[in-house]
Amino acid sequence: MNYILWPGYSAMCIWPFLLVKQDVNLEKNPGILIHEGIHARQQQEMLWLFFFLWYILEYLMRLMQYHRHRQAYHAISFEKEAFENERVPDYLAGRRPLAWMRYL
Repeated sequence: MNYILWPGYSAMCIWPFLLVKQDVNLEKNPGILIHEGIHARQQQEMLWLFFFLWYILEYLMRLMQYHRHRQAYHAISFEKEAFENERVPDYLAGRRPLAWMRYL
């Protein structure tokens, strides 16, 4: 999987699959599973295709706004929800549908 993911990224969810770089220890980094689990839920509730369309469009808008990949990436509403809650072990149990919309 190391060759599939971009440098600086350790995991990616393309529901129903989770791609993880070989050198990543998920036991030492449980936040990765929560983060990607949030993306899995987002993708399911948006019927997968609409998630990726929205993700790409929002990324392009944020890129025009910030002119830097990293800032644009972190400003995407899906990523904001995932980063803010990746350290909350039971977040997915109480997560409301379309919770990412609060981060727009």
